Amino acid sequence: MPSNQSPLGALPSRFRRERVLIIGCGDIGLRAAGQLPGTLRLLALTSSPERRPTLRSQGITPLCGNLDDPQSLLRLSGLATRVLHLAPPPGEDRHDPRTRNLLRALQLRGAPRALVYGSTSGVYGDCQGAIVNETRAVAATTPRALRRVDAETAVRLLGRRASRVRTSILRIPGIYAPDRDGGTPEARLRKGTPVLERSDDVFTNHIHADDLARACVKALWCGRPQRVYNVNDDSQMRMGDYFDFAADLYGLPRPPRVPRHAAQGQLSLMLLSFMSESRRMDNTRMKRELRLRLRYPTVDTGLVSDRQT
Repeated sequence: MPSNQSPLGALPSRFRRERVLIIGCGDIGLRAAGQLPGTLRLLALTSSPERRPTLRSQGITPLCGNLDDPQSLLRLSGLATRVLHLAPPPGEDRHDPRTRNLLRALQLRGAPRALVYGSTSGVYGDCQGAIVNETRAVAATTPRALRRVDAETAVRLLGRRASRVRTSILRIPGIYAPDRDGGTPEARLRKGTPVLERSDDVFTNHIHADDLARACVKALWCGRPQRVYNVNDDSQMRMGDYFDFAADLYGLPRPPRVPRHAAQGQLSLMLLSFMSESRRMDNTRMKRELRLRLRYPTVDTGLVSDRQT
């Protein structure tokens, strides 16, 4: 378990226990906090005053700051021994200045021992259904994924420059859970949104929100230095089959299937971008090095279990 040493030896003894700072403490951040022992001091950066009561109710000390305002981040330097960074990049451009602002601030007075960054599987781009492990070169094509590549690059640089910082990058696919906003396909099924016909369909990857939170915690303590991890379950499903299964489970009509050329006139650009990439992620490294045993090893077991509770 965590050591009692502090990177700042001059701090009073009450601050010498491990301190975990969560950046972007939304649904997954709160789930991860719930996995951590009560002996730790938990902190979270927030730019929304209305979030402070929720954080405090979970035993988390809120810190006011904004990743778009570097001056507001100065207080974070030397404050935490471990950092979980789950905040998204800005919604435009191909760079992530938020992550770079955070990393600069963290290094001013003694960098943390470990930093875990939650990235996206989209950095791989379209792999045409191939099995993908972490040695595959990134091939992002969308601005959304390119921003994540930029953030990953900054995190890797921190790990190389500050040798005492153990950085981990988690590449995360679609997250699901019934108690998560938009965490199941039910709403989309009720809208009758089409999926691709079988000849055009793509492989999609998933992870239950609780398993993702556990992976985040494992990486904070067990991740190897400067390591990338695919964080996904064992499912190897095509997108249409996933929605067909969910429709049958919820007692709803299966979504209509359309050819790709027809989908381009019916779906949003965001949805089309997900339908233009196909890959099957290999999670062997996550299981072997993080020693994570999935509670929901497949989407069908996760959705069925959630439906029964």
